[in-house]
Amino acid sequence: MMSDRTVNATAYRQELDEWRKQIDALDQQLSPLLCKRLQCAQNISFLKSKIGEQVLQPEREKEVLNNVLPHADSHLKSHALEKIYRCIIDETRLFQQEWISNQPDAPAS
Repeated sequence: MMSDRTVNATAYRQELDEWRKQIDALDQQLSPLLCKRLQCAQNISFLKSKIGEQVLQPEREKEVLNNVLPHADSHLKSHALEKIYRCIIDETRLFQQEWISNQPDAPAS
């Protein structure tokens, strides 16, 4: 006979697996969206290079944060979302700089 503890552990394990499946499904949606975001950043990099703008634009980065942070429904989520988006912004900026430096007509840095 199984103890209550074993039954609870099994139920918790099943619930854990279900939550992980939801995370996996969300990751399947996020990954293409992040790639699409990088493509947009690449297009922006091209245009910035044509009009002489710098990749780093702190005011635009603040604007991005102001656009996404209101979607959090708690202070804790807002704080985590801000850190996640700061990472996304940092990596996007690095992506833009690398993309620009790999262009044939890129100015020497």
